[in-house]
This record gives sequence, C-alpha cells and structure tokens, in this order.
Amino acid sequence: MFKTLITLVRGRAHEAEVRLADQHALALLDQQMRDASVAVDRARRALAIAIAQDKQEEQRLAATRGQIEDLEHRAVAALQGGREDLAQKAAEAIAALESEAAAAQKARTLFAAEIAKVERHVRQQSARLAELERGRRIARAAQAVRVARQGRVEPPPCYQSTLGEAEATLARLRQQQAEADTAESALDTLDAAPKAETLTETLAAEGFGPPTQPRAADILARLKEKASAA
Repeated sequence: MFKTLITLVRGRAHEAEVRLADQHALALLDQQMRDASVAVDRARRALAIAIAQDKQEEQRLAATRGQIEDLEHRAVAALQGGREDLAQKAAEAIAALESEAAAAQKARTLFAAEIAKVERHVRQQSARLAELERGRRIARAAQAVRVARQGRVEPPPCYQSTLGEAEATLARLRQQQAEADTAESALDTLDAAPKAETLTETLAAEGFGPPTQPRAADILARLKEKASAA
C-alpha cells in the first residue's frame, strides 16, 4: 500500500512537472537558448585566445630558426677563420636551439590538431544555435496563432477574449448602426413631408379657397366701403 502511494505521488509530481513545462515551454526555451548562447560565446573566446597563442608560438619558432641559421653562418665563418673554439660554442648553442625548436614544433602540431577539433565543435554548436533560433521564432509565431485560435480548440483564459467574441461584438455594433441609420432615414422622411397647415397656406395663396391670413387688399376694400357709407 505504501509503495503504491509513493508511486502515485511520484506520478502526480511528474504530471505536474510536465504540465508546468508545457505551459511555460517558450520561457524555458528562451532561457535554455540564452544559456547555450553564453556557452558558445565562451567557447569562441577561448578558441580565439588559443589561436592567438599559437600565432605567438609560431613567431617564436620562426625567431628560433632564424637564430639557428644566423649561428650556423657565423660558425662556418669562425671555422674558416681558424676559430674552432668559437665554432664549438656555436654548435652547442645550435644544438640547444634545435632541440627547443623541435619540441616547439611538436607542441604546435598537437596544438593545431586540438584547435581544429575545437573549431569544428564551435562551428557545430553555432549551427545548432542558429537552427534553434529559427525554430524559436517559428514556435513563437505558432504560439501566437494558437492563442488567437483559443475558443475553438481549447477554452481561453477567463480574462481573455477570443476572435469569435470580437466578431460577435462587431456584428452587434453593425446591427445597432443599421437600426440607427433606418431610424434616421424615417425621421428625415417625416421631416420632409409637408404639414397640413403649410399646405393650406400654400393653397390659399394660390387662390384656392379662402385666405388663411388677413390680406392688405381685403382690408383696404373694407375701409373703402366704410368710407363710402359715411
């Protein structure tokens, strides 16, 4: 029983770990790539230092060989001048220099092989890092699309709206606008319709029916009648 409980707890812990990793996969990938990038940069700097040191060793070896060549010429000149004692000393120095040069050349050969190996490693790591960067950009774009599609395949967070909800809101707004436009058009039609009072005045002014307003001509005729009667 106890073993079963322990196994169950471990299984739940693994599920929680996987779920957490899935929920934060992009953040994990970003940090992992930052760590990998730092490691690759460190390897590049170390390789650059090693190459610089190898160049210095090459220069020292060239200087040693030049010194050997110069001593040989001088030793030959000393022998030709009857100074075998000086030639002997030069030969001893040349022997020491040649041993030093041989050791340096052997070390450079081994060092060159190590540099080539590290160069291959750095190139491979750089290529993998570049591929990861491309994959990360694609994954980020895919994640953005997945978030935009939430509500169709998987439920969105309670605080986040979906495209479908936005489309429904836009449809409601358009419906409201259409209704408002229809109402405005109806009001314009009503405002443009002639009122009965206005139409009566128009007809009276044209001589159809009795006038609706006192006219100066009618008043003058009435006044004349009063004057004649008096």
